[in-house]
Amino acid sequence: MRLLICLVSWLLLCCCWRTRAEIFTSIGQMTDLLYTEKELVHSLRDYIKAEELKLAEVKSWARKLDDLTRISTSDPEGYLAHPVNAYKLMKRLNTEWSQLESLVLQNPSDGFISNMTMHRQYFPDAEDEKGAAKALMRLQDTYHLDSEDFSKGRLPGMHSNAVLTVDDCYDMGKTAYNEGDYYHAVLWMQQSLKQLDAGEEAVVSKAAILDYLSYSVYQMGDLPRAIELTRRLVAIEPSHQRAGGNLRYFEKLLLKVQSEEEPTNQPASEEPIQLGTYVRPKDHLPEREIYEALCRGEQDGMTEARRSRLFCRYQDGSRNPRLLLKPMKEEDEWDSPHIVRYLEALSDYEIGKIKEMAKPRLARATVRDPKTGVLTTANYRVSKSAWLEEEDDPVIGRVNQRIQDITGLTVDTAELLQVANYGVGGQYEPHFDFSRKDEPDAFKRLGTGNRVATFLNYMSDVEAGGATVFPDFGAVIQPKKGTAVFWYNLFKSGEGDYRTRHAACPVLVGSKWVSNKWIHERGQEFLRPCGLTEVD
Repeated sequence: MRLLICLVSWLLLCCCWRTRAEIFTSIGQMTDLLYTEKELVHSLRDYIKAEELKLAEVKSWARKLDDLTRISTSDPEGYLAHPVNAYKLMKRLNTEWSQLESLVLQNPSDGFISNMTMHRQYFPDAEDEKGAAKALMRLQDTYHLDSEDFSKGRLPGMHSNAVLTVDDCYDMGKTAYNEGDYYHAVLWMQQSLKQLDAGEEAVVSKAAILDYLSYSVYQMGDLPRAIELTRRLVAIEPSHQRAGGNLRYFEKLLLKVQSEEEPTNQPASEEPIQLGTYVRPKDHLPEREIYEALCRGEQDGMTEARRSRLFCRYQDGSRNPRLLLKPMKEEDEWDSPHIVRYLEALSDYEIGKIKEMAKPRLARATVRDPKTGVLTTANYRVSKSAWLEEEDDPVIGRVNQRIQDITGLTVDTAELLQVANYGVGGQYEPHFDFSRKDEPDAFKRLGTGNRVATFLNYMSDVEAGGATVFPDFGAVIQPKKGTAVFWYNLFKSGEGDYRTRHAACPVLVGSKWVSNKWIHERGQEFLRPCGLTEVD
């Protein structure tokens, strides 16, 4: 029986081996295996290619960023002085580094990701990138800069290799579009399209640009051009989700408009859209045009007759002991209201020390809400500021004492020394330093009365832009490192001098540093006695 079982088992084993041998020696099925193997090899090569492409892309990023950081860190302030460089830094750290992070995460690299995570908390976010884009648009408006000049790095008085690509211009336009700012959306989408048509490589498609551009043009009221652009979009992408419906709507709307007006049959303009093609919508600022013209150096109210009434002198603070041996050099900037400039008001050492103390404390500058009296941020003031007190460093005490000696006013009731830094597009639109009758509680918490005077130190030169302007009478005061300007906000009667409404023009090229002292009424009663009339 045992022999029979062994024999049966051997026969079964032979049958099993024979069956597997037949399968693997079948030519037909072996060829199938060859094709399977070939498919696996293709898959393997695709995997290797994908890894190599990823590595090559990472190497390309590394080379580009290595060159970029070598240039930028050789002169950080000079590099960031160009608004395009500042915008692209915001965009790069918020958007492009995220793309690189995603690329590396496809095959995680613990060292890089942990590094990235550690530094990510300090990167600008989407709001910062949007702010930088809006700053470029603000500069474009104020200084009448064409989108093409901006994209090629051509700014007044300078040319650089800081350029905006097709995708950069598209992102600028999209930022404006998402804000409902169709005027700037048109300008930047048009520039993006122009560069794409010129053969520049881009990630964004022409269809995507035309989609935004056509609708933005429609929002600007140019139906013929909106129809022409939408037709181009349909020709490129017939199945586009919105294009067909938009085109029918635009055409129907145009027929309705033409039926209600005198028929003109005017075709869509073939002229490229540029600055001036459409009128910029009005905004909250009544003196917008005057303010921006002054920033450009136009409409300066200085005349030869007025200039002849301006003088320079040595100021000893009414024989102040600290100024007797070294009086201040004082120059008239304007006769009425009287604005003066002091030369050598701050030394380079003092400027450096003040900036050193302020940098770690810089935060988005605030303004006082006229209704609540609470400090808050506002779109019309774009800068970062810090407040310094005498306990911080002896330099602050010396600066405060100097201001008191020069002006003859006490600073005991003045606000702390405020340091402000205006970067890309940094500005402070026309405003009053003093509180008006409709905001009586603006400085109630301070208990020191209204702001009687302003003492403004310029702590840097600015390559372009950044002037202090007074739209009411057309004064333009250029920043000059180490100098200071001074004016009274209130008449001797305590009434506000509404002529002193002023603004800090957007910084076009450079980094503007200032520090200011707002001097209040209390304590000045015997230093600046009341006048006999409201306007004394």
